[in-house]
Amino acid sequence: MQYTNLGPTGLKVSRLCLGCMSFGGADSGNHAWTLGEEDSRAIIRRALELGLNFFDTANGYSDGESEEITGRALNDMAHRDEIVVATKAFWPWKSAPNTGGLSRKALFAAIDDSLTRLGMDYVDLFQIHRWDHATPIEETMEALHDIVKAGKARYIGASSMMSWQFMKALHVADMNRWTRFISMQNHLNLIYREEEREMLPLCEDQGIGIIPWSPLARGRLTRPTGATTTRTETDQFMTYLYQRTEDSDAKVIDAVGTVAERIGKTRAEVAMAWLLAKSEVTSPIIGATKVSHLEGAVDALDVTLSADDIAELEAPYVPHEVSGLFPRMPFTGKVSPVK
Repeated sequence: MQYTNLGPTGLKVSRLCLGCMSFGGADSGNHAWTLGEEDSRAIIRRALELGLNFFDTANGYSDGESEEITGRALNDMAHRDEIVVATKAFWPWKSAPNTGGLSRKALFAAIDDSLTRLGMDYVDLFQIHRWDHATPIEETMEALHDIVKAGKARYIGASSMMSWQFMKALHVADMNRWTRFISMQNHLNLIYREEEREMLPLCEDQGIGIIPWSPLARGRLTRPTGATTTRTETDQFMTYLYQRTEDSDAKVIDAVGTVAERIGKTRAEVAMAWLLAKSEVTSPIIGATKVSHLEGAVDALDVTLSADDIAELEAPYVPHEVSGLFPRMPFTGKVSPVK
């Protein structure tokens, strides 16, 4: 396993991060394809064996069950000082005021609840899961700073938002000498590259670590166009992200298959290798429902694509509408987490 610093810090993370959204019984949360505890523990154990030390979950995954499963497994299998545990907050956990968003009240409740579910005294990375249009960013950044100073989180990070919003948050932190974001968890893969326009250059300029979600486009880049799985048939957010661009995306997916066949690698290895080759990317977040998914991602670390390979993969891409962000609207009740 390869390791690198996360953003401008001395925190060492594996070049792959295990995303834990797949963990939680199918009867909890909103995803029929998630795994129960026994299967989840097998994947976490294999991740540790392969050298992954970076694990990302969220309070909204399987209504908190992901945090519970992840915490129990890591507490049983790993030394706390050797692993990096990240979680996130934003999505409402009840149909009631103040039980979601990024207000001071909500964030202090969210971190305490997450630590209880994880069975840990602190998380290494506490992230805002989306931008909150209903809360002043000054309130959010000061609350996050106080959570760090209270010892409940070592660092803070952000996830999918507009570049101007992220820069505004960084500026507010700098002006007030509050804790700064060290990472951006954004939507980036071969069939969604809009982050290359502004967010990646911004993060490179500011020294922010990039930990992309959905690096394989929720599995679309791992199989021929039209192939289906339980997840493709039930993942409503996948439909939202990619249904409108299926025709143009198919050309990219075909290019992945062509390159994979030519160099003797799997589609997943090729798509992941493309992402790992980007200098701005620190640690893609991989979701796995089988041990083989995890092992394939690790194999991609040893795949080197030529300039011609990369050009062939990128050539069919056409601009997409921005997706994966939270729209400008107030909370009206519990909202299903999207990733």
